[in-house]
Amino acid sequence: MPAIRVMHVGLGPVGAAVVRQVAGRAGLKSVGAVDVDPAKVGRDLGSVVGLSPSRIKVSANLVGVCRSARPDVAVLCTSSSIIKVVPQIAAILKVGIPIVSTTEELSYPAYTHAQAARRIHAWANAAGVAVLGTGVNPGFAMDALPIMLTSICERVDRITVRRVQDARMRRLPFQQKIGAGLTEEEFERLVRRGAVRHVGFTESIAMIAAALGWTLDKVKEEVRPKLASAGVSSEFVAVPPGCVCGMIQDGVGFRQNRPVIRLHMEAYLGAPDSYDEIEIEGTPPLSVKVPGGFPGDIATASIVVNSIPNVLRASPGLHTMRDLPLPSFFPASRPGRARGARL
Repeated sequence: MPAIRVMHVGLGPVGAAVVRQVAGRAGLKSVGAVDVDPAKVGRDLGSVVGLSPSRIKVSANLVGVCRSARPDVAVLCTSSSIIKVVPQIAAILKVGIPIVSTTEELSYPAYTHAQAARRIHAWANAAGVAVLGTGVNPGFAMDALPIMLTSICERVDRITVRRVQDARMRRLPFQQKIGAGLTEEEFERLVRRGAVRHVGFTESIAMIAAALGWTLDKVKEEVRPKLASAGVSSEFVAVPPGCVCGMIQDGVGFRQNRPVIRLHMEAYLGAPDSYDEIEIEGTPPLSVKVPGGFPGDIATASIVVNSIPNVLRASPGLHTMRDLPLPSFFPASRPGRARGARL
């Protein structure tokens, strides 16, 4: 069978990482690229993402690339907001192309954006293709993985997920999203506007609850600044003492007025101990800790690429990670796919 033809929409750090992974996998082939950044439009895709020339020009014309490139799947990496990506999704589905997206609010939108979710589901059904929102978080670390771990439990009472990251290793947009370099007053102002936070906590909590058959009374989120006790810096940001070096975020899902799902995340420059941890209270009780934690950008790009086969095989409609079979790494060659595919 021919290689899967992949169109890339959004060439930020994660979108570029997806391009590089596709270039390294036989059975996958990049055929088109879309971005609105004037510094990228018109350039060769390979040069934009740090690879050899590809003979693919980056375009700002989404519909034009959808029609001319004839992709089998679109990888959408443009925004965390489902409202912002709805026009892009509509344009892609109008041409009948399946979508794998890193949009955090698309990971489980029925709870927070029910109307948009229904529209996307209807469009995908009409087009006869599948749409999936995924990533390392949401999409894996704080929802799909805890759900999978409950499969060996005979009773679950409460789930707690903790994610601590040294944000010095992360991309600039992530460091900006957690408020690194702001004053405390600037941080609080941006939190009120929703501009500083990790998007996806409520979606992850809702996904876990749905998987366990729990009806939630409410979901509460809280974002607090982490202040630098001493100067700390990354490749992109220098933070003086007393300013914000990152954030602490909590999300709690309540059932019958009891907190049953708790997500806790600390992401700041200079965190001394990065890890991901899942605790399940029940029978049997489980505690799983990953020292060093899951590497955010590599993991997100990987789960997107590794989910492509499942999305192509899925029934039409909007799906979540709990709907589809477990994705897995597939190596440079895959049965039924062409060998030697490159960018």
